[in-house]
Amino acid sequence: MKATIIAEDFAGMRAQGAGLAEKAGLTWDFRPVRFHAPWNRFPARYWPAPLRHVDPIEISSETRLIISIGGTGGVIGSAVARREGLPVVQIQNPRMSLKRFDLVIANTHDGISGPNVLTSRNALHTVTPQKLEKARLEWGGRLKLDGRPLFSILVGGANGRFSLGADEAETMADGLIAFTRKNDMQAVLTPSRRTDPAAIAIFRKKLEPQGIRILEGQGHDNPYMGMLGSADMIAVTTDSVSMISEAAATTAPVLVMSLPGRSARIARFLQTLQAADRIRMFSPDCPSWTVYPLDDTPTVAREMRRRLKL
Repeated sequence: MKATIIAEDFAGMRAQGAGLAEKAGLTWDFRPVRFHAPWNRFPARYWPAPLRHVDPIEISSETRLIISIGGTGGVIGSAVARREGLPVVQIQNPRMSLKRFDLVIANTHDGISGPNVLTSRNALHTVTPQKLEKARLEWGGRLKLDGRPLFSILVGGANGRFSLGADEAETMADGLIAFTRKNDMQAVLTPSRRTDPAAIAIFRKKLEPQGIRILEGQGHDNPYMGMLGSADMIAVTTDSVSMISEAAATTAPVLVMSLPGRSARIARFLQTLQAADRIRMFSPDCPSWTVYPLDDTPTVAREMRRRLKL
C-alpha cells in the first residue's frame, strides 16, 4: 500500500512523513509544496482555493493515503485528499480545524487533543534498531579509533528561535573539551546544513587540536547515522527536535546543549523527555546513566493502521 507525503520541502518534514509511512509498512513518495508569490506572504490557512496557489500536485493511482505535514502541508494535503477522495493523516498541529483530517498525529508539546488526535512524545522519524545496527557495522571502525567510549556530537544551527554563531561555538567547544577530558572519551562532531560556517571554523580551530574530529558528508558518506549507531553518549543542540528525537531512539544517554534563545514548544518537548529520564541538559560534569530507547513512532503507526483499517 502506498502513501503520498505532502509538505514543504524540508528534510525534517520529509523524515517525519517517511518515518510514519515506513513504520506502518507503507511505501511512499513525496510531493513538495511550492507556492506562488505573493501567497507566500500569508499563512496558507487563509488562502482561498489553495490548490490554485501552488505548483500542480499529481497523485499516483497507487496512492491510498495522503500524509500531510505542517501548516502549509496540511492545507494543501487536505485539499488534495478531498479532490482525490482519499483519507488524510496530518503530522504536527495544522493550526486549522482538526475535523479536516481523518487523523492528526501531534507531539505532546503541540498541546492539542481530540477524538482523532494521536500523541507522540518524539518527532516521528525513520530511525530503527536495524538501521542503527547496519550503520554501526559500516561506520564503527571509522568512528572508534581506540577502546575509549565514543561521544557523538550533533550540531544544528540558528532557526529564528535560537542562535548559534562563532560566540556560541566558542562556549560550546570549551564545554565539550572539558567533558571529553573528564570522561576520557573520544569524540566526533558533525554539523548540519544549518550550522553557520563561522561556528564550524571555531569548532575546527578549538576542537581538532584536542583530538575531537569534525566530520561532514552527504549521501552515503554522511556520518550521522553511524554516529547514532556507534555512540556511547550523544550530545545534541537544543534547536532540533528532530535530532533529539532520533538520538533518543538509540541506546545511548542523550545530553542537550543549550543555546541562546527561547521556544515554548521546544521547552515542553524537553520537559517531556526529561520526565522520562531519556535526556539531561549538558554540563561538563554530567555523568552517564542507564537509558532505554524512546520512540513512539511505531506505536502511532500501528494505531493509524488500526483506525483507518489500512
